[in-house]
Amino acid sequence: MPSVSRAAVIASSAADGATDRLAAVASAHGVELVDDGGQADIAIVLGGDGTMLRALRRYLGSGVPVIGVNYGRVGFLTSMRSDELESGLARVFAGDYRTVALSTLEVRAGGKTSVAVNDVVVAGGTLGRMVELGYAIGGEELGTQPCDGVICATPTGSTAYNLSNNGPVLVWGIDALVLTFVAPHALHVRPLVVPRGPDVIVTNLTPDLAAGVLVDGQEVGRLEPGDRASIRIGEQQSLLATLPEATFFTRYAATFGR
Repeated sequence: MPSVSRAAVIASSAADGATDRLAAVASAHGVELVDDGGQADIAIVLGGDGTMLRALRRYLGSGVPVIGVNYGRVGFLTSMRSDELESGLARVFAGDYRTVALSTLEVRAGGKTSVAVNDVVVAGGTLGRMVELGYAIGGEELGTQPCDGVICATPTGSTAYNLSNNGPVLVWGIDALVLTFVAPHALHVRPLVVPRGPDVIVTNLTPDLAAGVLVDGQEVGRLEPGDRASIRIGEQQSLLATLPEATFFTRYAATFGR
């Protein structure tokens, strides 16, 4: 990759003192640091997966790759530990990194379209109350499922809420989404991996309860009884930057292989 001349900085509150260390490395390599939102060759995140997710959304479709130094708990999306900041970013500024295009989801509900980097969730909002969700893929009705909700996750989001509900992990670069029910009231329901192309239609069939539509954890709409949401793999992509050795599989082994 080409060397870096301008870098945007996104830091979480947990990254105490890290910005000064970053500034010293940038100065030594002639790199100008700009605020989040400024024109940049790369965006540097000092934080965990939540901060990485916000940065990937912020630079979605811009062509600016996002690389992270982990100051969070898991840091699956980050490329280096906090004690590797100087050595790792020196390599990044010299162009020693690669990029991975990450797919997104588009959800249309209530006449509004939203884009998700991680996942789209349709769920009831009343504790202890199941919802009844009908679902169809590519125009084929697949039935009705009493449950707490349903997750549609990108490969990026497959290691988050989807994984905690026994959904499969999708390797970065797979052009697909995974559909996983949350606490389904059935023993036979299994997650489904859906390729690009067909829409996933989720209909709220609960007679007296609205369901929320959440994009990357934030509610963007409500499905009243009979309303539906349409979810598909999006046209936009976010761009993750990594050190060459920090592959999906090395992260997977370090995080889940022990």
